[in-house]
Order: sequence, then structure tokens, then C-alpha cells
Amino acid sequence: MAEPPTLLIDRTETPIGELIVVADEDGHLRAVDWTEHEPRMHRLLRLHYGAGLSLRPSRDPSGLTSAMAAYFAGDHAVIDRLPVRTGGTAFQRSVWEALRAIPCGAAITYAELARRIGRPTAVRAVGHANGANPVGVVVPCHRVVGTDGTLTGYGGGLQRKDWLLAHEGYRQREKRSSPP
Repeated sequence: MAEPPTLLIDRTETPIGELIVVADEDGHLRAVDWTEHEPRMHRLLRLHYGAGLSLRPSRDPSGLTSAMAAYFAGDHAVIDRLPVRTGGTAFQRSVWEALRAIPCGAAITYAELARRIGRPTAVRAVGHANGANPVGVVVPCHRVVGTDGTLTGYGGGLQRKDWLLAHEGYRQREKRSSPP
């Protein structure tokens, strides 16, 4: 039986709150979350890597914390180059892989994301996989919007989602108004 891994944890300030960066000793990003959601992140890590998982504080593991700081400073492409290794089901990982293919400055709907993974009727399941993404920002679940272009669901909060999309140059469509 494999020994539970030791992961490296660091933190960095961003314009929208303190970000937690978790990496493995091989330099792969394993989790990214906001400080106020740290308990959720720990639950996901234990779910994917076992209850015996240990986290060891580390300054800028494999340059990943610096890379996240560079993203927030305007180097949007840096997140496309970061090595990511996550747990999750095969379905979740297929959704997360498709998320990484959405270019910076663009957004797609949950239905389009479901089509891109070859599961056009799995819109709700895609939404759930999006919500279980352990590497938000880098696996850009914030680039998925509602059918009418409005901002919907983001584990870090809709204000952060709005900020991230604007930071990347996305211009949200005006919300369609319904006739009276």
C-alpha cells in the first residue's frame, strides 16, 4: 500500500485575497484555493490523497507561488504552462482538461463545455465537476458562464469570478432582459 503523500503548501497575496498554493515534491500543482476556503481544500485533498496526507510549509515550491503572483501581475499565459496533477474521477479530469483549453479572455457555457468533452447531455455533471476543481484559476473554471452569458457559480465567489474574467480581458455580454 502506497504511503500518503507529503505535499508542499505556500500562500501569496493577490488583489482579490490570499491564495493557497499546494504542490507535490515533483513540482506539480495539486491545489489552489482562497484562504477562507481552506477547510474545503483540505477535505478535497484528503478525499483524493488519503487521510494520512501531510502538508509541509514551503516557500515558493517549484516556482509555483511566483508563477501565480505573475498571473495576478498580468502575465496571463503563465498559468497555461504550469504542470498540474490532480485527483478526481476520469470524468472530472476530462472536464478539467477541457477547461484548460479555453483561451484567456474567452468564456464558454456549461453546455458548450459538455459538448467539448463529447457528453452534450451531461451539463449538470459538468457543472458539478467544475465545482470540484481543486486547481481553480489555473484550471480556469471561472471561464464558464451561464447560457445567457451571466456569471454563475464559482467556488471563490462571483466577485472573484468577475474580477478574474475582467483581469483576463473578457467582456461580459449585457444580461438579456426578459419581456414583461
